[in-house]
Amino acid sequence: MKLTNEGIQDRASWENKGYKLPQYDREKMIEETKKNPAWIHFGAGNIFRAFQANVCEELLNKGVISTGLIVAEGYDYEIIEKYNRPSDNLSILATLKADGTVEKKVIGSIAESCILDEDNEKEIERLKEIFRAPSLQIVSFTITEKGYKTRSYMNKVVGLLLERYNAGKLPVSVVSMDNCSHNGDKLKEAVTEIAAQWISEGKCDKGFLDYINDESKMAFPLTMIDKITPRPDDTVKQMIVADGVENAEPIITSKNTYVANFVNAEETEYLVLEDKFPNGRAPYEKGGFIFTDRETVDKTERMKVCTCLNPLHTCLAIFGCLLGYTTIHDEMDDEDLKRIVTILGKDEGMKVVTDPRVLSPEEFLDAVLTKRLPNPFMPDTPQRIACDTSQKLPIRFGETIKAYRKDAKLSTDDLNVIPAVIAGYLRYLQGTDDEGNAFEQSPDPLLDELKALSPEEVLKRTDVFGVDLYEDNLADRALVIFERMQGKGNVRRELEKL
Repeated sequence: MKLTNEGIQDRASWENKGYKLPQYDREKMIEETKKNPAWIHFGAGNIFRAFQANVCEELLNKGVISTGLIVAEGYDYEIIEKYNRPSDNLSILATLKADGTVEKKVIGSIAESCILDEDNEKEIERLKEIFRAPSLQIVSFTITEKGYKTRSYMNKVVGLLLERYNAGKLPVSVVSMDNCSHNGDKLKEAVTEIAAQWISEGKCDKGFLDYINDESKMAFPLTMIDKITPRPDDTVKQMIVADGVENAEPIITSKNTYVANFVNAEETEYLVLEDKFPNGRAPYEKGGFIFTDRETVDKTERMKVCTCLNPLHTCLAIFGCLLGYTTIHDEMDDEDLKRIVTILGKDEGMKVVTDPRVLSPEEFLDAVLTKRLPNPFMPDTPQRIACDTSQKLPIRFGETIKAYRKDAKLSTDDLNVIPAVIAGYLRYLQGTDDEGNAFEQSPDPLLDELKALSPEEVLKRTDVFGVDLYEDNLADRALVIFERMQGKGNVRRELEKL
């Protein structure tokens, strides 16, 4: 079984192995998409293939849309050269469900793949052609937050937007779908900074900046995205190979990107978008996207980052490293850890949760606790989540502390898990686990600086915790717990008390 246009013509072989195949005329879809492109996405990574491409696949299957997606890669060209094009832009999505079942599906919605390489005249000319198309409605990104700070990448993107300006100031929505706060604002800031410089250098006229700032022409909506798509998993690969699919071995590119002809991902997914699309859009809400206003997107992000997911992740990351765990799902089999993250979310966090209305915080949290974190097929690690912890603590815990201090009916004295997590972080900075063995701490820009400080000095760092922990007795309580965590087995004993 070969994952190509020709290979999937043998539908019986694929369907007999449990694969869902495209239900539409893919050749016709590709032709229509190339002629009248509606959506181009930058960042040919796993989340795009597992989420956005899958939503379009569903809508194509239902006949809701007639055009698919164009994907462009501006960082690691080998993804396109070694995976997309040899597979005719087809992909296998393995959805790993919490009940242990795997849904296998061939995704055909990607009609064309492009390389954002200024040295390749043919590739750049095709991208310019796409950006000049009146039909283009969405230019989206999953390039990580640092992608917007990478000048060489953003220069090429702004050059394509200038092409659209020169084609008649055609409207378009420029959409960050990266998992970072106020992503649309960060994207707009990067674009406007480059445009302003180009105007001062005489590379374009000042009308280009007016075009960028005119929301009736160019919009930069905020979004909140949530879906876990780890690197290709060996168990999934073995399953696909056993089915008879060729070339399932993941490729590691020269830039250390893991790509394969399959993506493994969790079932749960959310994409909440500010509904600002000056050139219109297809009814993607029929595929599960949630369109709303700017304030509501903000609220969904706060709900996720401050209460229902990210604080639980950081709690498990810190104590997972201290207790020697290497997977999040194994931690959720630990009764102590499962209990404390449940208290953290359902009790301490839920009292001050921001309710966005378009999503239920209770249902979101319940899915996190019962489906997402315990999912044995999701090979996420506490060590990965512990990266950059000093940058995450202010939002994930500082905001909850602020909310407790503002509410006359609440007191930080009622918080038990949060001071224990803070104490756990101090214990983590020591670099030895609960058995007294040294472990390698995850990368963090402040790691060496904080390790050189006393625990009392660390707790004074408002940049790390987002609040003054000495304003009430949180710092003192954390220090007491930290002292009790010294010595073999005492981290575990403290968790047993919570």
